[in-house]
Amino acid sequence: MTDFSTLLASITTDAETCSVTATDDWLQGRTLYGGLAAAFCLEGAARQFADLPPLRSAQFAFVGPAVGTVTVRASLLRRGKSTVFLGVELSGEAGLATRATLCYGVARDSVVAFDGIATPTVAAPADCPVFFRDIPGLNFVQHFDTHLAAGHFPLSGNDPDMTLWLRHRDPNAPASATALMALADAAPPAAMVRFPKFAPISTMTWAIDLLTDRLETAEGWWLVRTAAETIASGYSSQAITVWNAARQPVMACRQNVAVFI
Repeated sequence: MTDFSTLLASITTDAETCSVTATDDWLQGRTLYGGLAAAFCLEGAARQFADLPPLRSAQFAFVGPAVGTVTVRASLLRRGKSTVFLGVELSGEAGLATRATLCYGVARDSVVAFDGIATPTVAAPADCPVFFRDIPGLNFVQHFDTHLAAGHFPLSGNDPDMTLWLRHRDPNAPASATALMALADAAPPAAMVRFPKFAPISTMTWAIDLLTDRLETAEGWWLVRTAAETIASGYSSQAITVWNAARQPVMACRQNVAVFI
């Protein structure tokens, strides 16, 4: 296996692009694992624009498979007094694979504060059952420790909702938005809880809001809840929330997922 930190260290950068070749242990079926593609977009942007404020939101469109050596090209869309917008394209040997829009912003003082995200009550990772087993085609899962904290396993026929403890197995994975992006997409779509048998899925779009610029957690653990809100016509709309080990919310997301069953 190639550890996440080793993979980041292998990225080469020239004046306009970054390039990297992910090994087969990072594949999801015939393509690069989507969370890693998103992480490469962030890492490439950070290397091409070194003076960025903290990431506040990101939108990813997974338009095609990413195979072989991939290149990342970031372009400046707008720089204001407190925010920066970048456009990013990740391409592989088959052409354009991922297109992203990234929004960065400096923190500002405000008299308004509100947190309406409920704090989950779940057991510690060591007290929860292991979630991922060896699954043919899902090579990337071997890079993460995973435990089911609440909800249901895929194919169980229950409500499409699951909450997982997740962490990088790589002890050198950085505490960064890039590393969190690579991890937050590891949970399978909650729609799979309703599947009568295993079938292909494909994330189409992923919209992310970072709720803090302090991406810190204890012992590398993050708590990720994914819940399908609709499943119809071969697509599922789902919400994803990420908390740190202290149960503080750090990320809120939405995904549109194609289901082939």
